[in-house]
Parts: sequence; structure tokens; C-alpha cells
Amino acid sequence: MTISKNSVTVLANHLKKNPDSKVIFLVGAGASTSCGIPDFRSPKTGLYHNLSKLNLPYAEAVFDVDYFKENPKPFYTLAKELYPGNFKPSEFHYLMKLFEDKGRLKRIYTQNIDTLEREAGISSELVIEAHGSFASNHCIECAKEFPLSVFKDKLDSANAKGEFSYAKCSECKGLIKPKIVFFGENLPEAFFNTWDDDVEWLSKRHNATEDLIIVAGTSLTVHPFASLPSEVPDTSRRGLFNLGLVGDFEDNPRDDDIFIEGLLDEIAHKLATELGWLEELELLIKAENEQIPELVKELEKLELKSSNNESEKKNLITLDKARKENKDDNDVNDKKTE
Repeated sequence: MTISKNSVTVLANHLKKNPDSKVIFLVGAGASTSCGIPDFRSPKTGLYHNLSKLNLPYAEAVFDVDYFKENPKPFYTLAKELYPGNFKPSEFHYLMKLFEDKGRLKRIYTQNIDTLEREAGISSELVIEAHGSFASNHCIECAKEFPLSVFKDKLDSANAKGEFSYAKCSECKGLIKPKIVFFGENLPEAFFNTWDDDVEWLSKRHNATEDLIIVAGTSLTVHPFASLPSEVPDTSRRGLFNLGLVGDFEDNPRDDDIFIEGLLDEIAHKLATELGWLEELELLIKAENEQIPELVKELEKLELKSSNNESEKKNLITLDKARKENKDDNDVNDKKTE
């Protein structure tokens, strides 16, 4: 196993020497912690540790389908906090997007339910959400699927005391929830089928030794996801981006494994630098995050109206100010990237 201060260089050189190689990412909660989303198991800061306010019989009950049937409120409370749109993708997410743009991404398997891979602009067909996500909803009794708004509207309807009215199926009156895999539910068939296909694809590649499977930001303790690295064909090379050795990298290390220790955003920055992709990564992040403030969007509509009304004049003044502030921010960002 390659463990040194130059491990990033080793991995970057492998990618540069093998321009036709593809990368498969196996991603855990560490990809999203810098976005403000806590992981599940870290002492004192993990999600399970912080669920005491929900008065659960045990922390994992928030994701237990039987407990959800009895008391949906804890999950609704958690879902309102974690719902997509509350967080932005990390630098590591955008690095994976850049791998796609470069034609080097084969697949992303993620344990995360936050949909940040999608929000980073990565094509949905390249993302396998092993534990499901907020991206779709279904009835837990009859499996009928419902639009996102059916569940989201209920989240937004919480009163001042944090009480919810719950989304229920129009057919059987069962509870509706996002297609997040709870304890007591099966993982999506797409997870197993696609992984089997990708392993077969790797095993049949004439240049499979060039391909990389990168495990990133996970403790590799939850099965069956935790077993995936051990199923990677010996002909393909494995990499681990993590705070420590875990799972098969610790128990059954391979001679050509590459371990890069650290936080994922820092590793992403260093790897992009080594590959000569840093400017493109920074431009990608800027392009994806650069949005006109909602105030400006609304006031743009007013600009199209010709009127001497004093209140509209004030609105246009506010618009000019907002535009100027937005331009100044962009000028500052441009200088930072020069």
C-alpha cells in the first residue's frame, strides 16, 4: 500500500499516465460534513448523538420503519433540517463533477441521502444512492409513488410548536416518506444490479489495471456497502481518501492500494492542483454557485414597467444597488482566482 506524504502525487500520476482510465467513487458522509451536514456516528458531533432532543427510544429509531409508523414526528423534524436546498455541495462534490466533465467518471455510489451529488450537477444516471435519498417519495404500505411536493408541503406546514400534519397515501392512507432506506427496508435493486454490472465491466476491461475505485469519507461499517471494496477485482486499483484506514483497506490491504489521509475538500484541492485542473474546478464551483439574489430577480420584473410611481422608482434604485453589490462581489471573486 502506498502511504506517504506524496500519495496525492502518486494517484495523480496514475491518472495522467492512464488517460483512458475511469474512476468509480464509493462515497460516505465525510463528503458532506464540510457542507454543514453531520455524519451519523462521530462522538458528540454525529447525527445520532444530536438526536436526544427528539426523545427517541434509541438513536437509530429515527430511521426505523416500524417506529416511523407509530411516530413520524422525529423523522419529519430531522427531514426538515436536512432537506435538499438547505446545503450546498462541497469542493469534493464538484471535483467528482469535474471527473464527469473530463469523461473520466464511471459511477458514484453514495451512502448519503442529501442529493448533493445531483445538486453539483452530476448526471443522475451516474449516481447510485445506495441508501436512497429525498429525490422521490413513496407510500410505505402500497409503494405508490408521489411527487416531491406531497411530502415537502407537509414539512413546510409545521406550526410554531413544530407539529406536522403527515403526508398520507391517496389510495391506502399509508404514510408517505422519501425513498430513504430505513431499517427494515431493502436497499434499491439498482444498487445491487448496477454494482454487479460495474464489477463485471471492470473484470472484462483489457486495461482494467488503469481504472481506479476511490473510497472516500466513510467508516465502512454499514453493510452491504462496506463490503464493496473487497469485491473490486484485483486487476483494478483502489484508493482511500479518509481520516484513517478502514474496512478492507485495514483488514486486507493490497500492495497497490493508495491511501490519502485527510479531509476530502483538502484532498480534492490538492488532487485538482496535481492534475492541473484547479482553475477549472474553481470556475466550476463559481459557475454553479453564482446566482442572482432573489430580490434582484423580483425587481427585474419591475424594471420592465415604465411608470413614474414613486414606489417603483424606489424599487429600481434598490435594483441598481443590488446589481452593483452583486457586481462588486463578482469582481472580488475574480481577483481571488487571478
